[in-house]
Amino acid sequence: MRLSTKGRYAITAMLDLALNARDGHKITLADISEFQGISLSYLEQLFARLRQAKLVQGTRGPGGGYRLALPAHDISITDIVVAVDDKFDMPSDQNQIDIRHQKTHELWNILSNQIHEYLDGVTLGMLVDQDNEPTTAALSVDEKQDIPNWSSNQIKQNAFNRAL
Repeated sequence: MRLSTKGRYAITAMLDLALNARDGHKITLADISEFQGISLSYLEQLFARLRQAKLVQGTRGPGGGYRLALPAHDISITDIVVAVDDKFDMPSDQNQIDIRHQKTHELWNILSNQIHEYLDGVTLGMLVDQDNEPTTAALSVDEKQDIPNWSSNQIKQNAFNRAL
């Protein structure tokens, strides 16, 4: 899993939506654009994909806007990233990868899987529940859900050890 600019902006916009579109209220993309400093046309592209993934619902016309299509606790960060990012396929045949690059290829695949697993355990609801604390606090260990609390160095070391 890659966390691209599209993914980061989509997460930011979805969190804004989750925080501000409560009790059935809708938020316009213009409001998100202004508050988050993200281009309106870029948000329109992202929300088209989020709509296709059935993560948001939109209503046109006066009083229109967007709201979450599911409860915030049912939308993982992985769901958002996968919805907006272009598919990135690595060669499935290891013979296509030069032997010199095989070790680093394995390392990045393992790291990618670790990131995917971690972000799959973090939901918008978890971030909303901790909206009075820094966002990084929402990404600490939630022992009830057994989300790993590895530093980036630990993730890299674990991935490196597995690759060897």
